[in-house]
Amino acid sequence: MADSYDVIVLGSGPGGYVAAIRAAQLGLKTAIVERELLGGICLNWGCIPTKALLRSAEIFHHMQHAKDYGLAAEKITADLDAVVKRSRGVAKQLNQGVTHLMKKNKIAVHMGTGTLTGKGRLSVKDADGKTTELSAKHIIVATGARARELPFAKADGKRIWTYRHAMTPSEMPTKLLVMGSGAIGIEFASFYNDMGADVTVVEMLDRIVPVEDEAVSAFLEKQLKKQGMTIRTGAGVESIDVTAKGVTAKIKGKDGKVETAEFSHVISAVGIVPNTEEIGLEKLGVKTERGFIQIDDYGRTGVAGIWAIGDCVPGPWLAHKASHEGVTAAESIAKELGNKDVHPHGLDRNNIPGCTYCHPQIASVGMTEAKAKEAGYEVKVGMFPFIGNGKAIALGEPEGFTKTVFDAKTGELLGAHMVGAEVTEMIQGYVVGKTLETTEAELIQTIFPHPTISESMHESVLAAYGRAVHI
Repeated sequence: MADSYDVIVLGSGPGGYVAAIRAAQLGLKTAIVERELLGGICLNWGCIPTKALLRSAEIFHHMQHAKDYGLAAEKITADLDAVVKRSRGVAKQLNQGVTHLMKKNKIAVHMGTGTLTGKGRLSVKDADGKTTELSAKHIIVATGARARELPFAKADGKRIWTYRHAMTPSEMPTKLLVMGSGAIGIEFASFYNDMGADVTVVEMLDRIVPVEDEAVSAFLEKQLKKQGMTIRTGAGVESIDVTAKGVTAKIKGKDGKVETAEFSHVISAVGIVPNTEEIGLEKLGVKTERGFIQIDDYGRTGVAGIWAIGDCVPGPWLAHKASHEGVTAAESIAKELGNKDVHPHGLDRNNIPGCTYCHPQIASVGMTEAKAKEAGYEVKVGMFPFIGNGKAIALGEPEGFTKTVFDAKTGELLGAHMVGAEVTEMIQGYVVGKTLETTEAELIQTIFPHPTISESMHESVLAAYGRAVHI
């Protein structure tokens, strides 16, 4: 007899475990299936442990520049093993936290590999080969994604790394090649650069962090080069040969010329592949495109009773987007099961913030200036440099800016783009504003505390309307 539930969640990442908790809060009998570690990639191998690594690198960077603050620090060294050990400790603590949350919310946890075997049915095969049959009125697929590998650059964990290898390195790279300049590539490039490696970033498109506003990309490239990185845009790695001492890469530049360069290690950060193979989707008729499960704004697939969220569905592939999708799906299921007190809202992709934790940080929400113009908007754009902000100067972090994009006709905030110290903590102000459908009028009338870097947010809005005070 199969164990029966209202909801089964396949995958326990930031989408899956949040969906399970919300379902349980709504009184639904809930189970979660996880093949590796509770918390998924984000808590164990992604968002959180990488931020722990980056925090260590940031402190190391500040220690090396202690004299800029009137301080003295001599014979500064970095212990990579200790840095990694701290990062793994942070991940372990959060994994244990999710375990506690499952118990607190009375969610049944089934460890093993889950496969959809029919409508409302799922089998779980554990590490010992034992199979447990489960059934549910609704199943949420939250199986996430993995690093995409290039055919000529298969990760071996020694010389060619994915993000997982880069998080637990067996040795410190001396000369590092990073393929791809999205968030993952740039964060690891920033970490290893701060830790002392000679870093080269290769990006096929014409600018780094290509999803960001062009002004942010240009500024970040300038700052990373100032920190000693080599940045090659409009370039591609054509081949990689692993040798006993390192890696030989052939890189084709903008001019079409192919150059050979030697590196100690390579990090491949060229995108993701959804974990949707061999889990039974085809048998049930669930539609996918390039492996990503197709859903509506509430997480429904085209098959009744099957839902999907997170990195296995169309992007952006961000933990907070997955969590939001999880809540929306759980509430939608509760509503379908008769709960009249829940009122789920479909996902608005225009209000999903993005954060990259390199040095300096990047944060954004909504349309870039170029995208707004492409969409037919007449825009008003404001920019305010951190060099005009007292708190940024006092912190010794005057490099950065805030940029805002408004609809010139209505005053609607279309997008906000920030680069500099602590911008990942500040972007939420603009996200709240966009969610509340704010215009420039409300933002101009908002009082920002002094002295804070957040004042640059206010000044950027003022600048869009010719009213900036401090520039």
